Amino acid sequence: MKLLLTQANLTLMGGAERVLLKIAQHYNAKIYTAEYDKKSTFPEFSDLDVEVIGKPVITKILPYGRVMQGLNYGLSFYNLRISEDYDVINAHMAPSHWARHKNERVIWYCHTPLRDIYDLYQYRLSLKKTYQKPVHILGAKGVRRIDKKVVKDIEFIFANSSNTESRIRKYYGREDAEVLNGGIDYKQYKNLGDGKYFFYPSRISQNKRQEYAIRAFSIFKRKTKGYKLVLSGAVSKDDFYASYYNRIKEEAKKVGDVQIIENPSDSKQRSLFAHSSAVLYTPINEDYGLVPLEAMASGKPVISVNEGGPRDTIINGKTGFLVNDEREMAAKMQMLVENPQLSKDLGKAGIERVRKSYSWDRFFKIFDKRARQVAKL
Repeated sequence: MKLLLTQANLTLMGGAERVLLKIAQHYNAKIYTAEYDKKSTFPEFSDLDVEVIGKPVITKILPYGRVMQGLNYGLSFYNLRISEDYDVINAHMAPSHWARHKNERVIWYCHTPLRDIYDLYQYRLSLKKTYQKPVHILGAKGVRRIDKKVVKDIEFIFANSSNTESRIRKYYGREDAEVLNGGIDYKQYKNLGDGKYFFYPSRISQNKRQEYAIRAFSIFKRKTKGYKLVLSGAVSKDDFYASYYNRIKEEAKKVGDVQIIENPSDSKQRSLFAHSSAVLYTPINEDYGLVPLEAMASGKPVISVNEGGPRDTIINGKTGFLVNDEREMAAKMQMLVENPQLSKDLGKAGIERVRKSYSWDRFFKIFDKRARQVAKL
């Protein structure tokens, strides 16, 4: 089966990119993307066939930023006509699924519908300056119209979590999306002891809400000394994210004992998991989230906000904790510090859960079956 992949961009080392990489390697698949930065994403993509599709003329005269990105990604995939032979196109991050406009036999592995125009629309609008809001409102309306029209024609949709599946039903009215959680190479992760720090890995972004973890740690350290908070993640060159990163650095400095590691390598990230006391996870209504699985694979308790994808993967009280505010997160951190055996028990249960339910063998058994059905349409 000849599989082709479409992905909005390859500019970060995140969970979506990790899933895409695994599929590309499994099928030796070509990847079409609208933006590719070899230095800032997983180096293994350099061993694959990656084609950067041409930028529309209008994007070449705009400064780099969210507007330019949106136009580039949207127009590039909406106008993409693939001439080479293939059996199935597997689309990933929106709007790469717009490739369905001029191509058939598409499976969309939906990491999430475009959050800026759906579930985070009001939040994003609130961050805009007054003069920017009319443009955002009109732009979102136009993008939603195109998006819904394209999604109606997509042959099959996988949702990466039940949270994403509920968004697909809500915003597109499609009841046929199948939940298929991403897998993890759990054998690559180890527990190498307690380095007396709490770890939160995620790209530095408003959606990931690093300030939540900092506030929880600030509450925790009022009672307990000798621990650190380590934040790690990709840092975008986009001003929208850079300004948030600067704010996070200031908050970290005020609290103290907070370290930020920019763009860590895969091996560095695994080492940070391996030596952590526990892993924190605080994004806004996360689509799915591989971080809890990586924590469990490392034999570490995970303390996550009680929202979105982590509700699928974390068994509250058995492999970690789901909390509703910063004070509750701080209380669970304190509980783990005071009960080392509890940490060990949660970590052991986490390892067992990941090995049983989140292997790549399981993922590809389901994915391949659906892909072959679409290929015959």
